[in-house]
Amino acid sequence: MRVLDGMGRAIPGLAAEDFAVTFGDRPARVESATWVGAASGESPAAEPAALGFPEGAVPRGRLIVFLFQKDLEPRRIAGLMRMLFRAKTFLDTLGPDDRVAVVSFDSHLKIWLDFTNDRVAVRRVLERGLLLERPRPIGEPASEISLTRTLSQEAGRRAYPIEKGLRLIGEALEPLPGSKSIVLFGHGFGRYTANGVMMESGYGEALAALQRARAAVFSIDVTLADYHSLEVGLQSVSEETGGFYERSFHFSDRAVQRLVGALAGHYVLLVEAPERASEWTDVSVRVTRRGATVLARTAAQTRR
Repeated sequence: MRVLDGMGRAIPGLAAEDFAVTFGDRPARVESATWVGAASGESPAAEPAALGFPEGAVPRGRLIVFLFQKDLEPRRIAGLMRMLFRAKTFLDTLGPDDRVAVVSFDSHLKIWLDFTNDRVAVRRVLERGLLLERPRPIGEPASEISLTRTLSQEAGRRAYPIEKGLRLIGEALEPLPGSKSIVLFGHGFGRYTANGVMMESGYGEALAALQRARAAVFSIDVTLADYHSLEVGLQSVSEETGGFYERSFHFSDRAVQRLVGALAGHYVLLVEAPERASEWTDVSVRVTRRGATVLARTAAQTRR
């Protein structure tokens, strides 16, 4: 989970007593709060140990998936092109150990890059590949930190609608220790009905896969509009996985700045679940500090 101030910057240095957690409507005791991020000198690789994974199970650095949702509708493609440029500026904030994977979705899921710290390769895809080319063949995974070990281009070609693509990404991320971040530059999803926007039948499976993978979705809406109906899908998946939703229409720079703050670090909470709590239960996290915003998923798996 992440805690941001009013400017969208990460707030490190909080202790267990600064957090209040409830499972359903029942309070739970927070035993410890561990900050994982640059401000404390910690590496995100410290998190697997905090969660019981072997030391050295993953390399140092963050794991970030760029997911670009493409559509040629003018208000969408123009906004996507603008955010492709902003995404390149975000790359400048990453450290040498951070790894980025790039995927896109139009009629199906396409894998452009497996996790890599090669910024030149990522920039090449953002500057030209996504709009003008087809993905190049991806060879055997170079390390255990890989999307393509379990997610193939062939499986991606069968992934429609985007909810299925999100499920496949979640399933590919689940074996990797620690938390992961998915930055979704998109225009929305769901189905507009007389009763409002409804999620497709595969949304629940996608959400469950992302939660099991400890993957937070940060949705940046590329649509050039103040409001549109399908933004509900972006808002829902972000809220329920512990990310955020941000429009880029008026303030594209602010969206990237908030993303930088959110990914600067996060907290790992060790919480004693109330008795008789179900395996999966609704969870709410808040902090006592004034002006702080908590980004935490809305459901958690309890361990006995």
